[in-house]
Amino acid sequence: MTAVDLCALDELEDPGSRGFALPEEAGERDAESLFVVRRDGEVRAYVNRCPHIGTPLEWQPHQFLDLDRYYIQCAMHGALFRTEDGVCVSGPCAGERLAPLQVEVREGRVILLLPGAPAETGATR
Repeated sequence: MTAVDLCALDELEDPGSRGFALPEEAGERDAESLFVVRRDGEVRAYVNRCPHIGTPLEWQPHQFLDLDRYYIQCAMHGALFRTEDGVCVSGPCAGERLAPLQVEVREGRVILLLPGAPAETGATR
């Protein structure tokens, strides 16, 4: 696995979100970015692409959550996605899901794990 250091855990509010550039190693040819969301102490990462029309989700930099900071929200058409599994619960893509990425917290750092040879790089947006 390739480990990509994204940020310090304490840089993510709970609940909160933050966007990053998607490393080339991720293999997502049509995506340019990813985001991390923290809620109830859990950290998840997704490709920043709406399953409905393929556009980025955020309405402002690092703003992926709805006003209540409970769901991930698509700025284009208001679809709502659960933070824990990326499933759309409301909107034109109901039942579809965001593309998940493997992430873990190590020594207070949020680490993106990608298939491939071990290496550590940084990514930010």
